[in-house]
Amino acid sequence: MGREHWKKIWVGSAGNMVEWFDWFVYASFATYFAGAFFPEGNDTAKLMNTAGIFAVGFFMRPVGGWLLGRVADRKGRKTALTLTVTLMSASALLIAVAPTYAVAGYGGAAVLLIARLLQGLSVGGEYAASATYLTEASAPEHRGFASSFQYVSMTAGQVLGLGLLIVLQRTMSDAALHSWGWRIPFVIGALGAAVVFYLRRTMLETEVYEESAGDGVASGEQGTLKALWAHRREAFLVVALTMGGTVAYYTYTTYLTKYLSNSAGLPKQTATLVSFCALIVFACLQPLAGRLSDRIGRRPLLITFAVGSTVLSVPILAMLKHAGSFWPALGLSLLALLVVTGYTSINACVKAELFPTGIRALGVALPYAIANALFGGTAEYVALWFKDAGIESGFSWYVAGCAAVSLVVYLVMRETRDIDLGRVGAAGSSGPGTLPGQKKDQLPVS
Repeated sequence: MGREHWKKIWVGSAGNMVEWFDWFVYASFATYFAGAFFPEGNDTAKLMNTAGIFAVGFFMRPVGGWLLGRVADRKGRKTALTLTVTLMSASALLIAVAPTYAVAGYGGAAVLLIARLLQGLSVGGEYAASATYLTEASAPEHRGFASSFQYVSMTAGQVLGLGLLIVLQRTMSDAALHSWGWRIPFVIGALGAAVVFYLRRTMLETEVYEESAGDGVASGEQGTLKALWAHRREAFLVVALTMGGTVAYYTYTTYLTKYLSNSAGLPKQTATLVSFCALIVFACLQPLAGRLSDRIGRRPLLITFAVGSTVLSVPILAMLKHAGSFWPALGLSLLALLVVTGYTSINACVKAELFPTGIRALGVALPYAIANALFGGTAEYVALWFKDAGIESGFSWYVAGCAAVSLVVYLVMRETRDIDLGRVGAAGSSGPGTLPGQKKDQLPVS
């Protein structure tokens, strides 16, 4: 790829990294600030309260996906990406200064809730805008590779958050971390978002958007729900293919540290280090898998993920609970994340390849956000619910079941690797949302 393509990937990825750093440090530091806002009950109950607010952020993602997806389709990817990082900076700052229960009662939890709502709006638009931008900014033969950097940057944001947690765990007392140290990552996140705001103001718009912004939709209907309804089959496909992937992803990333400390009995420092090391390897796997998809297609990787997650989720989570030490826990975590890579590395470009330019950002954003609100955002809460009910093993069957549903979708969907992004749903195609060679009334399946 040329220098200009790499520059677009770098700017898009750097902003995405900061966005997801702010999003994930909430989950990473929840064990330290849960008691500050919810002082009553046992540790699991406190975590359930903070997990509930974490899940509420996901329920704002469809709203953010709709609002910011509309902006991205009507005003450009650059405008939407600049707006998302502004919202994220404001929300991180709110969490950093939120008063504790001792100071303001449940008023502090209310501030936390408002901040998560703003983060939900931001991330709801960020995923689609960055997925669309990275997919459109790359050459056709490198789309899988380029779009994989979305999860590289997402994971890098989480790794930075965990790395900061490890540093703070080793330089601060446990009491200090519970008292005020947990605020540090949110201050850093707010400052980082301000830097990214400047970078995104200078980024270049994609050529695909500039050349075919109105393609595939009626005049003046770019980014509207009416236009999306014309591509509802693709929208429902996004929800279905996201279901298993998002549950597995959030299980083995955001929930993993809590599972290792709260269920497997590992010290918090050890659990954090396991997640940190596993996520570094996971980030490195994304471009490799993305490049592989450019050679063999998207469906083989998606199918491999779904089969692996369906078959291995129950034994992996069972063995993780009894891992006992760092190395067994790390090995099992890496195995789980290797399986998840089949989904994470290419799901961004697969979704973007389904829609025409005039509805692409909204088409990715809204159904993806709905799927995340229903399945990804609730994964941690569902896991804790099973644990609180005394049937923790039921969660592993839930993860496997969601993957099995997505497997059916992967088996019947069409390959999207060779789609011309400038022609999907254009005037020369057979109908709204159709893929090359697909008849108007045919679902985008094989």
